[in-house]
Amino acid sequence: MALIHVNPTRMELTRLKKRLVMARRGHKLLKDKRDELMKQFLDMIRRNRELRIKVEKLLVKAYGDFEIARAVMSANVMNESLMFPKQKMEVDVSTRNIMSVNVPVMEFNLESDNESSIYPYGFAETSAQLDDSIESLYKVLPEMLELGVIEKSVQLLAAEIEKTRRRVNALEYVIIPQLNETTRYITMKLDENERGNLTRLMKVKDMMIEQVRKNALNESS
Repeated sequence: MALIHVNPTRMELTRLKKRLVMARRGHKLLKDKRDELMKQFLDMIRRNRELRIKVEKLLVKAYGDFEIARAVMSANVMNESLMFPKQKMEVDVSTRNIMSVNVPVMEFNLESDNESSIYPYGFAETSAQLDDSIESLYKVLPEMLELGVIEKSVQLLAAEIEKTRRRVNALEYVIIPQLNETTRYITMKLDENERGNLTRLMKVKDMMIEQVRKNALNESS
């Protein structure tokens, strides 16, 4: 593991130790964030699978009924029946925050709560299959909106999970080991310098004692 290029001083050692504490704290927080994101991601994946199966079944039924209606009704009657819708739909789009990820939220609102208003025609000249097709589409529309929201949320969470995973790995396998090795290296250098200074002080002390002894011998002679 490559060391961080710094001067081996006590000030640098103190600074690196603070960085190490912050790196370990950040590593724990990011791991917790990654784990919670994974939990949310897996829950959404399960909901996405359930919704997709439900939506596909409803769409198959709606398209099947529509094809039968086309077969038993003339093209002019079909076009006139669907030309002027009676119901107005609005979709309110907002966002919600999941572990610092803003995911979309869509609310499906109809102008009228009367379910019979979804049929933009009278029932005299139309087939029952057309009614069934429109009813199926009416039921599947909120599910399709939710499915779109969940699929987009899954994409955003997956990107955030990957970004968080890279940060966790960088801290765990690069930054924290580098800080550990560098602090260990500086500690060893400081200990080595301290031992060297102690050895020099002992030598100076011995030299001073020897000089004092020589001076005392000269004075006595």
